[in-house]
Amino acid sequence: MNKSTAIPLEPTPAALANPAKRYLLATRPAFLSITLAGCLLGFATTWHAGLPFDAPAAAATLILALLAHAGVNVLNDYYDHLNGTDAANTDRLFPYTGGSRFIQNGVFTPRQTLAFGLALFAAVIAGGLWLMARSGPGLFWIGLAGLAIGWAYSAPPLKLNSRGLGELCVATGFLLVVVGADYVQRGAFDPLPWLAGLPYALLTTNILYINQFPDRQADLAAGKRHWVARLAPEQAAHGYGFLLLLAAAWLVGISAAGRLPPPALVALLGMLPALAAGRELRAHAAQPAALAPAIRKTIAAAHLHALLLAGVLTFWSAP
Repeated sequence: MNKSTAIPLEPTPAALANPAKRYLLATRPAFLSITLAGCLLGFATTWHAGLPFDAPAAAATLILALLAHAGVNVLNDYYDHLNGTDAANTDRLFPYTGGSRFIQNGVFTPRQTLAFGLALFAAVIAGGLWLMARSGPGLFWIGLAGLAIGWAYSAPPLKLNSRGLGELCVATGFLLVVVGADYVQRGAFDPLPWLAGLPYALLTTNILYINQFPDRQADLAAGKRHWVARLAPEQAAHGYGFLLLLAAAWLVGISAAGRLPPPALVALLGMLPALAAGRELRAHAAQPAALAPAIRKTIAAAHLHALLLAGVLTFWSAP
């Protein structure tokens, strides 16, 4: 570790002498709550349909979804170590961008990081097979797609984020969280979780998108050619607004089409923090150090929207 480049509050071996704490924090647990929000939305779409709720299956779904997200985070740290992105990232805004810093600060070796990420994926596969036997074979394809996307996002040879497909990966992956949570309860595929989950998935994608601005220079140096790296910062900032507009328009459209109850529009209020974040991003796109408040607002918007919509679907029964 180059101690001169470490940022206060970043993990260090001395601070994480407890192995349990070390492995827990390596998963970046503070950011797993967005998966919890997606699961709650998926459970709500089933509840809205008036179907019985299987609490043990829901608990298993939530645990496996969180483990899958944790595994993706850990493997992303490993592959961003291999390509040199995190080591070169001096503009990072810890803890939001620049990875967990476990490898760079000497808490884990690269080999330990890879082994931990693969172990998390193995646990998801084992638990997923049990849950599939309980809910239905369609869960196999949901889980396979989710893990494949999470791996291909940063792992060679695909490295989809480096090829400008990271946003599509994140949107698809988190939409599958909603669909999977619904499927486990319903035992079948239904259009509602796909329709209701898309705005949440797009708002979650904006978390990735805005996080790429502080990482831009390091990503460019490592050959990661996502859209924030390909465009000038001022141009790239408009992509955030496009994703936000698409999320809002989709929610309004499916509500107007009668696919969601009218009170679902209340979930637009959850997007307000992202509206403010978009203005801040346009103002400071070329000043990464100023983006921490906008990142926090982006994270808040994705959570608030999902929770508001889940609440509406839970308490407003389908006709």
